[in-house]
Amino acid sequence: MLQGRWGPRDLIGAGLGWLAGLALLHRCERLPTPAEHLMLLVAVVVTVAWARRRWWGRAFIAALLAFWSAGWRAEQRLSHELAPAWEVRDLVLTGRIDSLPVAVTGQGGVPGWRFEFALETVGEAGTALPPQVPPRLMLLLYDGPAVMAGERWRFTARLKRAHGLMNPGGFDAELWLFEQGLRATGVVRVAQRLQAAPAWSLDAARQRLRLAINTHVPDPAMAGVLAALSLGDQNAIGNADWALFRDTGVAHLLSVSGLHVTLFAWLAAVLVGPVWRRLPWLCLRLPAPTVARWTGVLAALGYALFSGWGVPAQRTVLMLAAVAALRSLQLRWPWPLLLLGAAVVVTALDPWALLQPGFWLSFGAVGLLMAAGDDHSRSWAERLQAALRTQLIATVGLAPLSLICFSQLSVVGLLANLVAIPLVSFVLTPLALAGGLATPLWTLAAWLSQGLMAWLRWLADWPLAVWWLPAAPVWAQGLGLLGAVLMILRLPRRLRFAGLLMTLPLLWPAVPRPAPGEFELLAPDVGQGNAVLVRTHGHALLFDTGPVYAPGADAGERVLLPVLRGLGVRRLDLLMLSHRDIDHVGGAATLMRALSVTRLSSSLEDEHPLLRAAPAQQRCEAGQAWAWDGVRFEVLHPTPAHYGRGLKPNDLSCVLRITAASGRRALLAGDLEAEQERALTRREPDLRAEVLLVPHHGSKTSSSAELLAAVRPAVALVQAGYRSRFGHPAPPVLARYQAAGIEVVSTPACGAWRWTSEHGAAGCERAQSRRYWHDSVLPSVSPVLMGPALEPPAASWPEDVSP
Repeated sequence: MLQGRWGPRDLIGAGLGWLAGLALLHRCERLPTPAEHLMLLVAVVVTVAWARRRWWGRAFIAALLAFWSAGWRAEQRLSHELAPAWEVRDLVLTGRIDSLPVAVTGQGGVPGWRFEFALETVGEAGTALPPQVPPRLMLLLYDGPAVMAGERWRFTARLKRAHGLMNPGGFDAELWLFEQGLRATGVVRVAQRLQAAPAWSLDAARQRLRLAINTHVPDPAMAGVLAALSLGDQNAIGNADWALFRDTGVAHLLSVSGLHVTLFAWLAAVLVGPVWRRLPWLCLRLPAPTVARWTGVLAALGYALFSGWGVPAQRTVLMLAAVAALRSLQLRWPWPLLLLGAAVVVTALDPWALLQPGFWLSFGAVGLLMAAGDDHSRSWAERLQAALRTQLIATVGLAPLSLICFSQLSVVGLLANLVAIPLVSFVLTPLALAGGLATPLWTLAAWLSQGLMAWLRWLADWPLAVWWLPAAPVWAQGLGLLGAVLMILRLPRRLRFAGLLMTLPLLWPAVPRPAPGEFELLAPDVGQGNAVLVRTHGHALLFDTGPVYAPGADAGERVLLPVLRGLGVRRLDLLMLSHRDIDHVGGAATLMRALSVTRLSSSLEDEHPLLRAAPAQQRCEAGQAWAWDGVRFEVLHPTPAHYGRGLKPNDLSCVLRITAASGRRALLAGDLEAEQERALTRREPDLRAEVLLVPHHGSKTSSSAELLAAVRPAVALVQAGYRSRFGHPAPPVLARYQAAGIEVVSTPACGAWRWTSEHGAAGCERAQSRRYWHDSVLPSVSPVLMGPALEPPAASWPEDVSP
């Protein structure tokens, strides 16, 4: 093709056009209509007729085809939606376990399993119309029998649409579900095993190996590491260990990365080549080098499939196959074209791979190493120097990508990887794979893994081991990436120094702040709970910290820390916990460990453990007031007399009023109930506020008519869970707000909600960041649909790791 009608410029243009078409589609709020599809088809035909032989015409055609084909596939995937009428109703589902079950822990420490379920039939639901249920589901089974991949089961389950939390810089659960083809989630209520897994099931074989690892390695953390290296089962690694790997910059090694796949292919080629050469009659038919190369490719393909077929494994298999094919054809393609071809093939198989950080980190690492040039070292000293240079290139070159994808940079990553890369790639991974044949090797691998973990913990304890930075604008991200490329290339020092200067806007981004005298209110989407961030020009206050989703997973870790770090908030001047309920204080311990908290104010009892962790704390009492940057803060409830009366925690909720210099106000009411609301209205002559945090998430016991008449808010914010099992917000309460002419905003429908006092402007994260895969059906508040189904715990979502 390079010597024919398609030159390098044509191939590169077509490849970049393909990727640009996919990127454009993934920025769309909705998919093309049938009329727009027809216009795309006409555009393709016109371009083919007019400019098909020009490189830019071929690039345009590739972009249109990518946009159209991915859009059509997305439409097919979105067509399998769960009808809202069938949410949280008992449905009888028959099908097959379609993934490795992941052990999870629910509320109260109840053990369970999360797994993908391939639906075969839907049983009777007691109505004349058949349920509309997607063919693939994500189910949670708590306190039930163990499930095995490949088994057939009949479940009675309650389903919900593919709906997740929506926060700036947060994990997009709806995108993850869409990529996996899972259009509904649910909780199993009754389970019945119908048939064991067939012997040929690949997932069943993977699970048997995982069970064997868990049996022979008693330490769950070490067993998780071995399962991740051999099976690609990243969910086997706990949240705390993933945090350690991310903070030390070695998370990319704990997935089945390109280096692991390449090593496996090399071992297969080394074993097959000498054997083939000893059989002359075979060598006469096929040369031994050709057989060794293609055996390595097939071995890499088998390992990649067995380990879950992740993006780094896909990229590596395609690269190995391309190199083998080119050598067999005696062709030499330039490395950018080879890398671009692999990216096109990967995204043709999975158009949504382009949205994964692992895709960019994986291809970025390979591209940087290729661009830096080959080292032809011979002595051990030269090889060691080359290895150090390679590690330095990867660390410096991928630093901007890490900042863009994860808003963090591991300062100790270079030292950590110097030990981790050779140990994991050349020792632990082969031992993890060979342990299936000789189980004592797993014991040795676990012992070495413990040593690696000790080394990483020591590095993570260094001061400033992890550098967290706020989100940078798009122009700074692009400039930083270009600067990193200039720094690692073999260029004159002046150009390299220019590359360093280009990264400065990414390393020190300007953080927008409210003007003096004004404040910003941000209510993240935390599910069933409260958490509100208040920022002035130079201070930050957090009112409540959201719920605990499961042991080891809370809103502090999953939602609030990413939001705070994305905004550049390194210190909380005041953490106010309205009362002791777990949906209000669930993330407090995590935040106090991860951030500097100057002062804690709460209505917690004196013996509460959170008070012992606070550096300075006081009771919130009516009459307390202070000013930050021209903004006035006042505590309105409880009074000192309320303490010691044996009141319910809800009745002791701290109530905070914030007043800007412009006169606009916000009132945060915690879980205050009707009786105390009425007492507050009698005690405070002027409760007027533009924004009201709806008391008790819209419960029937709160939002009294007296409070609404006194506050007269323009907007009332409800923080509650999607399809809340408590029925929040209650329909009678919503009717009360509607009758008073008050606009009600709920976080399940809005996502994170932001309001500024300067202009009174508000915005919803779902509206501002909407993409075509996001749930567009607003949650109903009809009591008929409010069942006791549980929210899938945040711990059930997978960790997103580097290549």
